[in-house]
Amino acid sequence: MCYNLIPKKMLSQDPFSTWLGIEILEVSLGRCKVGLKIRPEMLNSMQKAHGGITYALADTAFGFAANTFGKYAVSIETSINHIEALHVDDYITAESKVEVTKNRLGFHYVEVKNEEEIVALFKGVVFRTSKAWELNDN
Repeated sequence: MCYNLIPKKMLSQDPFSTWLGIEILEVSLGRCKVGLKIRPEMLNSMQKAHGGITYALADTAFGFAANTFGKYAVSIETSINHIEALHVDDYITAESKVEVTKNRLGFHYVEVKNEEEIVALFKGVVFRTSKAWELNDN
């Protein structure tokens, strides 16, 4: 199984993450780092990036990393702590790492950064189904 191809396939089938402008930066087994640039239409009424943007980026990194094990992994619980506000033209990254795997559950931790500064912390739990990813288009 080419674990690094799964996030690429997932992104190609994900119009929301594509619309956000999410880029895959790094992939390894149980890990994925993604990034995006904050655009004007991502701001809230206080002219800061909407918290949903940070959440969506972290959730995408989480989902991509969880699926690198080759089985469809679905989120069953997530949470985020927002630490710093973000502005137009900030380029943020989210890196997800699997911290613990128990049977069919995976516990992930995601750091969201603006350059080297942590701006949000995300935790998520996935359930790994028995359905395997198919990477060919046939």
